[in-house]
Amino acid sequence: MPLLPMVGHEEVRARLAQAIAGGTLPQTLLLAGPDGVGKQRLALWIAQRLVCEGPAGEPCGACGPCKRVLNLGHPDVHWFVPIQRPKAGEPDKQVEEAAETLAEIMDERRQKPLWGNPDGMWAHGVASARLMVRRVMLTPAEAKKKVMILGDADRLIAQEGMDVSSNALLKVLEEPPADTNFVITAEDARQLLPTIRSRSVVVRLGRLSDQVVSGFLTTHARLAPKVAADRVAAAEGSIGAALTEDGSAAKHRDAAASVIDALVAGDGRQFERALSQPPFSARGDFSAMLDALGQLLADAAREGTGSAPRRPVPKSLKGRPVAGLTAASELVMAAREAAQGNANPQLLLAALALDLEEALCV
Repeated sequence: MPLLPMVGHEEVRARLAQAIAGGTLPQTLLLAGPDGVGKQRLALWIAQRLVCEGPAGEPCGACGPCKRVLNLGHPDVHWFVPIQRPKAGEPDKQVEEAAETLAEIMDERRQKPLWGNPDGMWAHGVASARLMVRRVMLTPAEAKKKVMILGDADRLIAQEGMDVSSNALLKVLEEPPADTNFVITAEDARQLLPTIRSRSVVVRLGRLSDQVVSGFLTTHARLAPKVAADRVAAAEGSIGAALTEDGSAAKHRDAAASVIDALVAGDGRQFERALSQPPFSARGDFSAMLDALGQLLADAAREGTGSAPRRPVPKSLKGRPVAGLTAASELVMAAREAAQGNANPQLLLAALALDLEEALCV
């Protein structure tokens, strides 16, 4: 089954199509914007336009190269997404396993083009970075250029220590082959290495209109109008959020709010909450809870500066100093990185509770 049509971001697409037609498209693009607004779908649209044999403008969708991109089968379009850490011990075997895992994910997305977010513990590790470097060095099979798409690049977290995966990618970004275009996507460009950001031209994507989200849900996701309307109201301009509003997001927000409530209550309740955290087997849920916790703190900071929060702010966070909320957000981000490794979730949450208590009392 081919990819579903690209929707929204018409002005951005028009500028990109014009740059491609005029030969002025930057060699490395960084698409940044909220989760679920179509950054990776736009990256595939760019790849399609780069290999399309039709006239300038939108990709024709009818030529052979277009069809192969839409079926995730073009030999010169390489899409890298976060994957689980390879189990092999030898570096070469890890690269082979990464390639096999990516191929399996692409096959799944051919069958079900409405994909969701990857598991919270998956990342771009050293094996993926090495695989990308190998593919960058290949000669294009049929097009004039190769397109390397790095989705969710804010998950460039090396589990072996140091920024090995980010630095391996940086080497090819420093002097990219003339026949290669890079399209990187990230929710927050600030989470990438400054050296990667400095070698990329950032294209910022905003949230989609409710009309676009609603049209996608009813036309392509085939949701009933009433169901679509309810999801649009909570999606905040994100098709991805609307598609995954199955209760899991609310569950993670509730878990994050309970962490804040336990923290404010004190009397050891924050440690009781930490000890009740499920063990290693539920690490994906733990990472999602940390993401929700960061969102709650960010919304409280927005409200503190006079801006409208994206979600309701818990009473326990209202009126807190913005500096403390910002510091707390950074602590959660650091914990989120530590959660990618082998840190015990219970101990990590207990330590985070102490740090958050200090930050929020600034």
